[in-house]
Amino acid sequence: MTPPNNIFNEMLARFNTGASVGERTAPAATTTAVANALRETMQQVALAGLWRGGFFNKAAFYGGTCLRIFHGSDRFSEDMDFSLLAPDNSFSLENYFDAVVAEFKMLGRDVTIAKKTKTQTTNIESAFLKDDTKIYNLHFRSERKIKIKIEVDINPPPEFSTEQKLSLLPFSFMTRCYTLPDLYAGKMHALLFRTWRERIKGRDWYDWEWYVRKRIPLNFNHFCRRTMQFNSLKRDPLLGALSAGIQAPKMLTLAQFKGLLRARIEATDFSAAKDDVRPFISNPLVLDIWSKDYFLQVMEEMIFSCS
Repeated sequence: MTPPNNIFNEMLARFNTGASVGERTAPAATTTAVANALRETMQQVALAGLWRGGFFNKAAFYGGTCLRIFHGSDRFSEDMDFSLLAPDNSFSLENYFDAVVAEFKMLGRDVTIAKKTKTQTTNIESAFLKDDTKIYNLHFRSERKIKIKIEVDINPPPEFSTEQKLSLLPFSFMTRCYTLPDLYAGKMHALLFRTWRERIKGRDWYDWEWYVRKRIPLNFNHFCRRTMQFNSLKRDPLLGALSAGIQAPKMLTLAQFKGLLRARIEATDFSAAKDDVRPFISNPLVLDIWSKDYFLQVMEEMIFSCS
């Protein structure tokens, strides 16, 4: 087993988990906070490994974890989402596994990372990163297993921009990220068209609220490109009938977009949405206002760009 490393523990200690380093047991109330802190620390180390392996010469970071780490969202996030800068069907995420594992090893952590076997043909390369070092080596007695899903879109929709964002730990490095208007476009596509076979993702609604509150403009062109590439209007059973008159996303007007969003709001169980997001935020009281009427009014506060 690799020896412990102070840098990893220092990164973890920045989080207020309610459990102090050296405790033999962690109260049940802190278990989720400890897991969130450990997961985010692992995400940051994974980014460092990907950077050292040259991954960001070809790809950019986006999604809820990007919003959390680089833009200060107060919601923890489980998965790591990336997009190639240009389509490349020959891309393999496995080429970067060794760099990620080596980065953890230098910090005294043992991890495994394995490619997820595809059950159908998609444009997504997926892998799972799992912490194999016992939690008690961090002086926390939590038995919760930490597993992070990593996904890379190898055929990304066009019309997005990226920027370089600085991380200082575990060392200084740059991560190429989607700009905020394009992150926003990806989030609204997920909110509108994410499959409902799984539980309602209150995390999507929480992030949307964050973008509106911060007055971030939504890159409407990139949203439409995503909708076109994924054939989202025809695939969605709720929105398909409403979009029958829309021949292509480039014809989607703001009024039509708002009509689709209004239909999604009306169809959402916000009690279930609150249950989904509650474990990932520190102050669940902010969810008390959530309702259909609330989000209909949030929609009217949106701003858009077409860059």
